[in-house]
Amino acid sequence: MNRTFWNLLLVSPAIMGLSSVMSATAIAAEATATPEANQLATAQSSESKIAEIVGEIVAEPVAAAPAAPENLALNSSVEAAQTPVVNEADAEKIASIEPETSAVALQTTLQTTGSDIGLAAPIAPASAAATEPLAAAGAAESSPQASDLAVQSSKTEVAGKIEVPAVATTPATTPATKVEIAQTPAAGMGGPIVPVAPQALPAQPSGTMSQVTSVTQLSDVRPTDWAFQALQSLVERYSCIVGYPDGTYRGNRALTRYEFAAGVNACLDSITQLIGSTGNLVTRDDLAILQRLQEEFAAELATLRGRVDGLEARTAELEANQFSTTTKLAGEAIFAVSDTFGDGVGLEDDETVTNFGYRVRLNFNTSFTGRDLLRTRLQAVNTARYDRATATGTNMARLAFDGDDGSQFTLDELYYRFPVGRATVFVGPKGLDLDEIADQASTFGNSTSSGSLSRFGVRNPAVFRGPQGAGASVSFNLGSLRATAGYLAGDGDAPNPADGRGVFDGSFSALGQIGFFSRPFDLGLTYTRKYNRAGDVSLMGGVGSALANRPFDQSPTASDNYGVQVNFKPSSRFQIGGWYGYTKAEQLRGGNNDATIQNGAITVALGDFARQGNVLGFVFGVPPKVTESDVARNRNTSYHLEGFYRFQVNDFISVTPGVYVILNPEHNNNNEDIWVGLLRTTFSF
Repeated sequence: MNRTFWNLLLVSPAIMGLSSVMSATAIAAEATATPEANQLATAQSSESKIAEIVGEIVAEPVAAAPAAPENLALNSSVEAAQTPVVNEADAEKIASIEPETSAVALQTTLQTTGSDIGLAAPIAPASAAATEPLAAAGAAESSPQASDLAVQSSKTEVAGKIEVPAVATTPATTPATKVEIAQTPAAGMGGPIVPVAPQALPAQPSGTMSQVTSVTQLSDVRPTDWAFQALQSLVERYSCIVGYPDGTYRGNRALTRYEFAAGVNACLDSITQLIGSTGNLVTRDDLAILQRLQEEFAAELATLRGRVDGLEARTAELEANQFSTTTKLAGEAIFAVSDTFGDGVGLEDDETVTNFGYRVRLNFNTSFTGRDLLRTRLQAVNTARYDRATATGTNMARLAFDGDDGSQFTLDELYYRFPVGRATVFVGPKGLDLDEIADQASTFGNSTSSGSLSRFGVRNPAVFRGPQGAGASVSFNLGSLRATAGYLAGDGDAPNPADGRGVFDGSFSALGQIGFFSRPFDLGLTYTRKYNRAGDVSLMGGVGSALANRPFDQSPTASDNYGVQVNFKPSSRFQIGGWYGYTKAEQLRGGNNDATIQNGAITVALGDFARQGNVLGFVFGVPPKVTESDVARNRNTSYHLEGFYRFQVNDFISVTPGVYVILNPEHNNNNEDIWVGLLRTTFSF
């Protein structure tokens, strides 16, 4: 034994951590009962002398010694009493004693210094199996640091006796376990230092699942699975994933709360164990790196925290000042520049000039359950009506979004839609339309602001135009098959209590539809029963010839209307569809006359034409025409030809230039063709 060894032995954290409050007699008795004591008996003679010296030193009660203001203590994972240790001056004096110095001399020296040194147990050699390599590799240094020494804490349970840890006395080159040293004021010696027991491994889940050590043990997990790497890390690195006895993981099965709790607990136990160990998975160096990164990016983290706080404040302000918690505003504005070319019906020359109109809609969409909808729409419109006698004199030239409300906002729609099982119910006193309660199998039938430019090109007028506005409907969704039944009264008659008006006595439309809607093909079979009271006759809703709308002038008229609509869409870039409408009208008063009215159209849409989002559309058809009648019929045939290109500027703005021509207006070869040019700009917000 040389002087360097004694210096290391007396000032190392190992000696500090192993000091405890016990009498020399108890230590000597416990030491003789342990294997370390037996090994001590066979040690070298100089070591025997040191053991005697230490025994005499610790014979003096340690509790009576005053606590040093700053003594080193062993920092363990359990809350243990901190033990005062020898200071530096005492260590230097003890280190000056030669190994062969007698016990009496050593004790005298220590008493001279006025220091009390408590040793937990006689010094014994540590077994090689209980040691681990030091952090610093290579040969032993002449002056090793205190943190490079090691303490081997092993419990020896003896009934009725205290636990005596063994102190490793191997040279500095011998591998040893690192310990963390914390400088803390001594808290007194209330009892012996108990070494920390190793943490228990996560308990094996009971029941149907068992711990796996490799992801290859799970037969239903493949390297191609999207979560394979995450699962592999949890199994092979952290050992906190369990499988079923049949070797499956069943990753698509629902997770119960109990299973979730068990899995999280196992992972936390494993991570805690890894952090507390000196293995290669999670080391203290890793934690130091993380702490250093946190310090280096403290400014960025503070900035992010400030941004989050700012967003939270803005969100709170918006919530406090929002219009409504249940209502959203969806708006739309159309700017339209249009003109007609050609002599109008009954006119000698072109009576129209270029005009600039608009239509604005504000939709307040309210939902109370997330699945229902209360729609309140305000509308202001002032767009050319080309059916006027001072314009073209025919309904065939009308625009899809025309109207003249004197530039005043009015209530245009008010209805409530809600689900009942697999059915959807509509109820509304204002603006509820036939095309709204029934699904459209039409290329351009969903919108008058982004689809066809003409009123005729939007939808089949035989079944989807007529008295409408107030009423109710129900639609059953049976997968691809949908069935709809509805009853709508004219919103001008429904609130009127006068005789011949109201919900059932005034003009109305009753609709029934069976539709088949799939990805490549849509088909709709529709029947609509219409009644138009006297003075309010417009069978086709202002589309087609004047005779088709009023085959018996203003006499009360009832009609049975049949329609078939198809739309074939093999891809998003190409759609072709169309419709056919057949109407059988009957005069109810002033005669017993019948009339047959027919119309049809073919539509083509080329999606993403020249640019994503753009649409090139065409419409070719025959507007409603009276083919048979007991009164009068249309002898010639008009043709509707239309083309437009919708340019999608962005998600909110689209510009649509287009033109359509009416050949033989009013189904009369004597009338000059009418051309309509339009530039439509739609803003959605």
